[in-house]
Formats: sequence, C-alpha cells, structure tokens
Amino acid sequence: MARRICIAGNWKMNKTREEAVALVSELKEKVGHIQATDTDVVVCPPFTALWGVSEALAGTAIGVGAQNIHWEESGAFTGEISADMLTEIPVQYAIIGHSERRQYFNESDDTVNKRLNAALKAGLTPIVCVGETLEQRESGDTETVVDRQLSGGLAGISAKQMESVILAYEPVWAIGTGRTATPQQAQEVHAFIRRKVADSVGDVSQRVRILYGGSVKPGNASELLAQPDLDGALVGGASLKADDFLGIIEAATA
Repeated sequence: MARRICIAGNWKMNKTREEAVALVSELKEKVGHIQATDTDVVVCPPFTALWGVSEALAGTAIGVGAQNIHWEESGAFTGEISADMLTEIPVQYAIIGHSERRQYFNESDDTVNKRLNAALKAGLTPIVCVGETLEQRESGDTETVVDRQLSGGLAGISAKQMESVILAYEPVWAIGTGRTATPQQAQEVHAFIRRKVADSVGDVSQRVRILYGGSVKPGNASELLAQPDLDGALVGGASLKADDFLGIIEAATA
C-alpha cells in the first residue's frame, strides 16, 4: 500500500525568530512543486519562532509543527505549552516523546500517551517517537524497548485514531552522532513497529506512516527511503540548512 511520504524537520533549540523566518522563506521558494507530489513537508521550530514561521508559510504546502505539547488545557505547568496555544498559531503537527525529551526531561511512556491524546483531541497530527540507546541495541534489546514504548505510548488509541498518528523510529545512538542505521537495520525495526501496530489495530497499520530519524542527510536519504516500511524522515541537524533539507526532500520526491 502506497503511503504518503513525510519529511519533517526538528529544529530543536536552534534559530531565533528572524533566522527561522529567513530559513522557511528560502524553503518555500524552492518546494512549491511538492503540492503536486505525494510528499508532506513539515518544519518544527522552537516555540518562540512558531508565530513567525506560521505566518511566513501561510498559503504554502509546508506544514508547521511544535516540538512538544502538554496534556492539560491550562494550569501551573511552567515551561509547557497547550493544544489551544498551538492551534491558535496555527500549528498542524506536534512531536511527542522525542528521545531528548525522554533523556533530559524524564518523559515517560505514560506522559507520551497523555500528550498524544491531547494532540488528537485538538486535531493535530502527532509524530510519536520511539527508539533504543546504543547500550540497548548492543544488548539485543531493541525490540523489547520499542515494544514497551509503543505499548505504553499508544495505550488506548483506537484504530480510527491511529490513522491520524505518525510514528518515528529514532535509534538514539544515531542522533547527532553522525552514525546512521544501515537501510537494512532501519527496515527491520520499521517492519517490527508495523507488526506491533497491526497487533493492536489490524489493517490500519498498513496506512500508518513510520518515519526514520537518525542523522538523515542528502547523501543517505535515497537509500533509506527506498526501504518498504520507511515512509519519510524526521530530520535533525540537516533541517537547519536549506540546501541540506531540500536535498532530502528531493530524494523523497525523486
């Protein structure tokens, strides 16, 4: 089954508002043709740049995503952001459970699940991240870790809801390290993820998009995206430079 490719750029804690607007202004000049293809392009700037980026991309085919979302509508949650705040901008996507959120800010499978439900309730498209550390991979625990993250993060999500969810496999050992899973390694885990989703929601799993995130660059994008269960990429560092990000988009649309 053909699934629509998604190339999403996670800018992390980079770019001022001015720098962010300059970057997307360059992108939108060069990717207008994507409207006629089967590829979604998304940029996820820091919160301070969301308004400016959204305004700059209004009327284009490039979507805007947040890097996090809280499960409550409002309250005493210093440093967090709610669905209403995001949809007002407007934002269409939200990254949930990124490995850096898990590693540095104690994100758990339970909070991933809560954030996921908040995003779905608000009509946002969640990009839910899973993945193992180098130690876990070398111990042969990749599938155990990913299974646990899927089971907890997607707990209670119906088949209908799952159609609106994007998953992203991020081998933590390949994020920002310059190391990349081989196409075969990536395909093996993506296929495993699809099988686990099928166990929960059946045939809907064939429509769920699973992105790869882990040092994706223009030079390796084509080979990675050629794998049958890789439906796009969640791009980190390479999304901060227009030429690099465009190179990955071109690999997806070739």
